[in-house]
Amino acid sequence: MSHVGVGPRAVMRSVAFLTAGVLAVPALAGCSSEDPSGKPLAAQDVAAAARARVADGGTLRWAVDSVPDTLNAFQSDADATTARVAQAVLPSLYRMDERGRPVRNPDYLESAKVVETEPKQVVVYKLNQQAVWSDGREIGAADFAAQWRALSGKDTAYWTARNAGYDRIEKIERGANDLEVKVTFDRPYADWKSLFTPLYPKEVTGTPDAFNDGARRGIEVTAGPFTVKKVDTKADEVVLTGNPRWWGEPAKLDKIVLRAVPRDERVSELVAGELDLAEIDPDTAEQVARAAAPRDAGTGTPLMGPDGTPAPGSGASALPGPQGGSAALALRSWAIANGSDEEAAEEEILAREKRRKAEAKAERRRKALSGFEVRKSLEPAYTQLALNGAEGPLADERVRRAVARALDREKLAEAVLKPLGLPAEPVGSHLALSGQPAYADGSGALGEQDAKEARALLADAGWVPGGPVKKSEDGEKAAGAEKSEDDGDGKKSDGGDEGTYIVGEEGKSGEDGKDGEDGRDTDGKNKDDGEGGREEGEDTGGTDQESGEKHSSGKNTAQGGAPGAYAPKGTAAPAGAAAAPVAKDGKALTLRFVLPSGPGSQALRTVADRISDMLEKIGIGTEITKVPDESYFKDHVASGEYDLALYSWPASAFPATDARPIYAKPVPAADGSLNVAQNYTRVGTDQVDQLFDQAMGTLDEDKARDLLRKADSRIWAAAGSVPLYQRPQLVAARENLANAGAFGFETPVYEDMGFLKKGARGAEASASPAR
Repeated sequence: MSHVGVGPRAVMRSVAFLTAGVLAVPALAGCSSEDPSGKPLAAQDVAAAARARVADGGTLRWAVDSVPDTLNAFQSDADATTARVAQAVLPSLYRMDERGRPVRNPDYLESAKVVETEPKQVVVYKLNQQAVWSDGREIGAADFAAQWRALSGKDTAYWTARNAGYDRIEKIERGANDLEVKVTFDRPYADWKSLFTPLYPKEVTGTPDAFNDGARRGIEVTAGPFTVKKVDTKADEVVLTGNPRWWGEPAKLDKIVLRAVPRDERVSELVAGELDLAEIDPDTAEQVARAAAPRDAGTGTPLMGPDGTPAPGSGASALPGPQGGSAALALRSWAIANGSDEEAAEEEILAREKRRKAEAKAERRRKALSGFEVRKSLEPAYTQLALNGAEGPLADERVRRAVARALDREKLAEAVLKPLGLPAEPVGSHLALSGQPAYADGSGALGEQDAKEARALLADAGWVPGGPVKKSEDGEKAAGAEKSEDDGDGKKSDGGDEGTYIVGEEGKSGEDGKDGEDGRDTDGKNKDDGEGGREEGEDTGGTDQESGEKHSSGKNTAQGGAPGAYAPKGTAAPAGAAAAPVAKDGKALTLRFVLPSGPGSQALRTVADRISDMLEKIGIGTEITKVPDESYFKDHVASGEYDLALYSWPASAFPATDARPIYAKPVPAADGSLNVAQNYTRVGTDQVDQLFDQAMGTLDEDKARDLLRKADSRIWAAAGSVPLYQRPQLVAARENLANAGAFGFETPVYEDMGFLKKGARGAEASASPAR
């Protein structure tokens, strides 16, 4: 499970609340002549091909995470598949380009301009004169007005997820002719380009009943290159077919079938030939890459380099052991099978037959996967560490800042992205990604990684190393957020024996590494079914190969390190070792780190292990608790039942609108509870709210960008969340499938997707599809 907010802009994003005083914000890089927004770290990888080289016809079978509960993108239960369907069948007035910027979609818009700013902001949309709904009616002002009324928030009978932007509209009317729509705002709105994408027909938005129920299981009237033929919940698929009234470039495919396939079953479906396109995890990506690697004509094995590693360009991963070992093993097997020991010979013959069948199965699997390739980029989303500032030690900004400054974000990014061959750059902004106009590295407001400064912040907050730890009557001796009754005991970060320092055992669990009663690992490090939660390409020995520093096992296996070796108290710890646990008021500082346990979350668990090691070096303990995927976000992150958590947010082309609910200061609700919106860290400030409001209310794009960068610097300084890395996007695609794969920032162009004509391999890519 990926744990990322997804879907169209109407599908909500999320993050946190609490404190932070007035902080000095350093000057931004925007003052220099160099553009701080940079460039996208990775381009899209879709096997781009000119339409002339793509065959007409065919069905694309595309794996998705679920069949959506609704096809109305503006309802709270809309998901990523809702967004995909909307992109293919409904008008998008603006689409995203390769840098994550909104660009006009000429299939629907001839132009859209702000024609007046005083006394009111007025935008005039000139529609493509060929644009019609699938029932033949022209797209016009009536559709715009119906959507505005549904989403304005004035009529509570409409079950909408949000009304951002639509609540600023005063009126919508017909312009100079039927192809013009005039929108007047009662307050200036910088992100006006975010509105009316997707645009639904008035048949869906005209009444509450139609809006609430009319587009949940189908959309009868559409206006894209495809239409919705059926939503089949029994077969777990959504079927899209070509729209005969589409006026743009005709769709190359006859049909797109969006099939709900769990992530851990996708490799089997690829092997069975049931899919053409599927987002996959690193393990599956390696299998596909190895199957497609160049092979020795004689042996059929992947071509390897002289050191036993894959030959350059082979796409294969390093295989364990010397390559010559297989011949020696075969000779030994033959000797036993033909030897004088009849019992051993019989056992070996049976073993050889078993191996033969396994090899035959593996070869069939390889051949099936050899028709696919891995297309990779970076998602327009980033993974962050969230720090719950509602209560406990993290309610103190100094402790949050100490946690943040203990992190080596570059190493965390490398742990996830480097093994995949993707750029391993830490994300420097909460509000945009590299290449987007609002992006600038604002992390300087927090400061670089510095363990010494982190310890000083802890000391200033009263958390000192080696302090006495009192054991209360119920046995609890760690400070952290209140735990629910079903949480495991977790790792105890006490100071150990008073008069000794135990090299290599300072991180041992007080529960001997045993799991909690409910089966969740709560040993302070993630065991991940015996594999240490490692991601493909990570070390398997429990230590960093270069430094020998302690990892999940809790043992120092560096050369010369003897677990359990005693030294007098006060002996300096070796480089890279954990610091003495910090304590305050008789309680050690241990933070509850909640993680999802599903098969698609290995990368998060790898990152969590490394974060735990980094925090241990400044004296902070962590108690890792793994919970089921389905309860992770709702029952833990959203409800505030955590100290530390890892999850992702999508980047937006409209951060003033979309990011505000994520970082807005929580406010008391009428019933006395705290309304956090999407601010799940519960850390917010009045200054950040004001900067968002100012950015949203100016029509000066440069000014809005600068205000957003200032807001980001203040968000960094408050240390409610720490952006880590842009998420990898790995897609298995059939080799002859064109214009589909890892899309990166760009909105897919559904009408251009298709299968290459015979002999069209290696065709030159067409120009950017953002027509």
